[in-house]
Amino acid sequence: MWPVTACSLLLLFSSTTPFFPSSEAGSIGLNYGRVANNLPPAANVVQLLKSQGIDQVKLYDTDPNVLRALAGSGIRVVVALPNEQLAAAASRPGFAFAWVQRNVAAYHPATQIQAIAVGNEVFVDPRNLTSALVPAMQNVHAALARLRLDAEVKVSSPIALTALQNSYPSSTGSFRAELAEPVMKPMLELLRQTGSYLMVNAYPFFAYEANADVISLDYALFRPNPGVLDSGSGLKYYSLLDAQIDAVFAAMFALKYDDVRVVISETGWPSKGDANETGAGAANAAAYNGNLVRRVLSGNAGTPRRPQADLDVYLFALFNEDQKPGPTSERNYGLFYPDEEKVYDIEFTLSGGGGSSNGGAALRWRENRGRADGGDGSSSSSSSSSSSSTGSGRVSASSTGEKWCVANGMVGRERLQAALDYACGEGGADCSSIQPGAGCYEPNTLEAHASYAFNSYFQKKGRGVGTCDFEGAAYVVSQAPSESLAPSFPPSHPLFAIVNLESFGSD
Repeated sequence: MWPVTACSLLLLFSSTTPFFPSSEAGSIGLNYGRVANNLPPAANVVQLLKSQGIDQVKLYDTDPNVLRALAGSGIRVVVALPNEQLAAAASRPGFAFAWVQRNVAAYHPATQIQAIAVGNEVFVDPRNLTSALVPAMQNVHAALARLRLDAEVKVSSPIALTALQNSYPSSTGSFRAELAEPVMKPMLELLRQTGSYLMVNAYPFFAYEANADVISLDYALFRPNPGVLDSGSGLKYYSLLDAQIDAVFAAMFALKYDDVRVVISETGWPSKGDANETGAGAANAAAYNGNLVRRVLSGNAGTPRRPQADLDVYLFALFNEDQKPGPTSERNYGLFYPDEEKVYDIEFTLSGGGGSSNGGAALRWRENRGRADGGDGSSSSSSSSSSSSTGSGRVSASSTGEKWCVANGMVGRERLQAALDYACGEGGADCSSIQPGAGCYEPNTLEAHASYAFNSYFQKKGRGVGTCDFEGAAYVVSQAPSESLAPSFPPSHPLFAIVNLESFGSD
């Protein structure tokens, strides 16, 4: 370790690269599965979604009670034509038209249906429905066009990563030979022609669970790590999800459809699992989902291959579903218990209220957000969490070691300057040492000065939850950088768009 002082820490973490504007922020939605016998009424669920700031939800059917409850809520909805009806929709245009009339047109626009997922992971369905997929999608789109809904309601179909023949390294990504030309190419052509997008279900948990001896947990959970170099492209990856999605992008590029947008239609991490489900646990689930939400909403969800991509992400799932078959993990992907309490504490919106980031106006950030200091859902380097458990089964925080607050250059100069002005002004940080001629004035960069001010504020506030946030302009580091690690993680790197690791008690 290098000896760390307030100024030397900033030297290590301050980027010498120029600022780049962040992409437009993506959005976060939730998958609302209902394979359970103890879930709250749909009307209660809608209020829960609204209270959490969730404005997108993906369903696995077209249940009338749910669609009626969502009417007038402002929540955008993806509905699904289930696999069981795929063959009929493919072979009978009249069936597809009647289905759209009954399940979409009857509710839209009061219920803001924005897309139809035609089937779900059809390629792995044991009923061998693959040949019906694209014809069903075409018939459903034709029905939407006939009803003049095709501009507002898009058609897609979620694919699993098992559709790929190769996925590692990402640059070799390709679709399975039996899918590439006969299925994926016409599907992507339909998506391109209709202005739709490819839905991808991606679960780093599965890859980590099966390869925990070679895949770093930090790499899977968006935490600082040395990265993985793709020798084919020369790109370096700091998150497993990025690598998975870029393998899909590479496969699309090979078919000359790399202009089609991708939406992550399912991703998540289980809060509980069987003894052999390595990595399952509430601490790791909080780290994965919480860090991903922060990253997406901060406008830095792009991948190394598509750094400006504004990925939309649907987390799986809204509730633990007690009737799902399979291993324990299958019943424990929920962010909420059926009693509507959080399984672990993450937020679905960027914190902050009042104030404006324009014109140097004062900014205000919520600092504790109703939580005890330390935050729920501390991350762990193994499936056995360092956090303690309360009698209710919720995750409670454990204290962690030394922490510092540093600037996140990816948010851009305007947001960084506004946050610096707040910290040194209304926030009461001690900024005397970064004035011209003072001891920490050099390096004279916005990131270095902001890091000093943010850390001063953070320490002054007792390193409380949310005091290193500044609407995404800062993040917490919990270890002093080593000589080998520090150069690998400039704050301009996309990894550090996953701000506020303090919220998840990162080790």
